Amino acid sequence: MKVGYLGPKATFTNIAVNHQFPGAESIPFLTIPNCLDAVIEGKVDVALVPVENTLEGSVNITLDYLIHEVNLPIQGEITVPIKQHLMVHPNNLESWKDAEMVYSHSHAIAQCHKFLHTELNNIKYENMTSTAAAAKFIKENPQIQGVAIGNELTAKEYGLTIVRTNIHDSINNHTRFIILSKEKVTYDVTKSVLAGHKTSLMVTLPSDQSGALHQVLSAFAWRKLNLVKIESRPTKTGLGNYFFLIDLDQKMDDVLIPGAVLELEALGCEVKILGSYPYYKVEQ
Repeated sequence: MKVGYLGPKATFTNIAVNHQFPGAESIPFLTIPNCLDAVIEGKVDVALVPVENTLEGSVNITLDYLIHEVNLPIQGEITVPIKQHLMVHPNNLESWKDAEMVYSHSHAIAQCHKFLHTELNNIKYENMTSTAAAAKFIKENPQIQGVAIGNELTAKEYGLTIVRTNIHDSINNHTRFIILSKEKVTYDVTKSVLAGHKTSLMVTLPSDQSGALHQVLSAFAWRKLNLVKIESRPTKTGLGNYFFLIDLDQKMDDVLIPGAVLELEALGCEVKILGSYPYYKVEQ
């Protein structure tokens, strides 16, 4: 199996791939659209891309490209804890506290604000395209008085030494990744835990109909179908036009979910099933 993911190597997406597809051939791509296009074109069998982060919210490029550009069912999901560490070139182990600059992705730097403020005296920072790119830069420039922020895989991949672990502000920061493929994916994982099943739908409301969203929610509520997420996204057909992405915390059945879909369609809604799939978690 070939698995495409948002690169470069040693990012958190790479960690998700290693947990969910141990032993598979993993291929990094520069962008999320590149990953999804690779599945459509048959270059890879599966794409694994981020869809939501606890602190940053939804990854809109994933949602929009999945809805508007490609037709790929969601085959699975994995949630990975985000743990950030401070790392340096091995040559600078004795002088890292005198570092003049920290290099990392802007999200990683923001996630470690308290540590950088209190421990490194409001050190200056430079945003990089990824935590892996920052680590690579430090590896290739040992003469620079700088440090990088990244994960354990990043340090291992680029030969850096971790000098402070878990420097992130929030211990509850996680990223959800979705797994997309033309065909059903079977899992035989030992590094992640099956946490349940989900069914994801896209619902477009009829235009200019008062109470339409309430009616949509009622179709799920009276059937006791639990919504674990509902989010609006623009349809790109005009300002103020939206569709809704809805996640239910159960797999597709023969009665309840199909019945809800039929009720929504009777109300004039357009409904698309984006996938019914297992979701996994990587334990802390």
